[in-house]
Amino acid sequence: MNVCVTGIGCISPLGADVDTNLSMLRAAKDGLGHSKYLNSAYSSEKFFGEVDIETKRLAEMLNLESHKGLTRTDLFAFKAFREAVASAGLTANQISSTDTAFISASTVGGMCLTDELYRDSNLQTEQSDFVDSYSCAAHTLKIVEFYSIKGISNTINTACSSSANAIMFGMRLIRTGRVKRAIVGGVDSLAKYTVNGFNSLQILSGEKCKPFDINRKGLNLGEAAAYLVLEAEDVCGKKTKLAKVIGAGNTNDAYHTSSMSDNAVGVTLCIQEALLDAGISPEQVDYINAHGTGTQNNDIVEMTGFKNVFKKVPPFSSTKSYTGHTLGAAGALEAVFSILSISNKEIYPSLNITESENAYGFSPERNYLSKIELKYVLSNSYGFGGNCTSLIFAG
Repeated sequence: MNVCVTGIGCISPLGADVDTNLSMLRAAKDGLGHSKYLNSAYSSEKFFGEVDIETKRLAEMLNLESHKGLTRTDLFAFKAFREAVASAGLTANQISSTDTAFISASTVGGMCLTDELYRDSNLQTEQSDFVDSYSCAAHTLKIVEFYSIKGISNTINTACSSSANAIMFGMRLIRTGRVKRAIVGGVDSLAKYTVNGFNSLQILSGEKCKPFDINRKGLNLGEAAAYLVLEAEDVCGKKTKLAKVIGAGNTNDAYHTSSMSDNAVGVTLCIQEALLDAGISPEQVDYINAHGTGTQNNDIVEMTGFKNVFKKVPPFSSTKSYTGHTLGAAGALEAVFSILSISNKEIYPSLNITESENAYGFSPERNYLSKIELKYVLSNSYGFGGNCTSLIFAG
């Protein structure tokens, strides 16, 4: 059964909707800089991909300022969810139908309020408005309640592959006839919790990240939310089909808590699984939206995986050079960007590169390319613990 993408929505450091994100991608402009809103000692020391909207203002934009206990994570999720379902033309009845699943993802969830969580958990307050907001699944539960969603719902946390796995799960629910449609994606916002954690690994960069540059210095943490509406082809009717999700693969090399195996076992297998699931050969892939974080381990391991799978590596780039690494939102956000590539016949280059990594004789795309037929696009997402996911979209 074909699974079609009929709607997309996102909010990222590039802008608060899909059209603004597309304009920034085409202009090769990133959303990286020092943080305005993060209460951290590293706000002015490291570079981040931050959504340039203050939390209170975002609540006002969404007419949710009267709803207590909504975190920045929750608000991002509501914003992208609304755009996605509107893009797909879903009615309130369709959203709440038992035939519609909602599969979301996050890593930090409501722990974006790290200081509030600390005070509440240590009984230093009577009880703040956010006591029920700290879990990974809090944003999912709030959207389920707000939209009276009665179908299957779930929240996935497999680190940085989380929302890619949400897409894979939704695709499989439709394929197996359990639902007619699935709203899938993920969200994460900047937090002391993750900033301090990644800084302890010594992989946060004090300048704009440059994935696949030989002089890369680490990643920039980012924040975003993105959702896709997936529908079985036989229920799409005359809707515009932005793309199809035709393949997915997930593996876990279990090599190290925060690194992938040097021989790219997980990366290689998840790409091969996705190709097998899609029923296409490596030679048919036209473009790869790489995981590409800008860390030494990730960039070389991912390129090793490419070498293992492809006789000739297709054009590839990392859109994290625009947004930073948005953790649990990354897989869905980069899926949206992959779909934009297909729909608009264009490739968005890797930014900030001065000297390309060329360990295996191939390098990332550094130029904006237009009027290119992209039939099959591969999007990769890799998480801590070696959880690796590849998705294949078709035009």
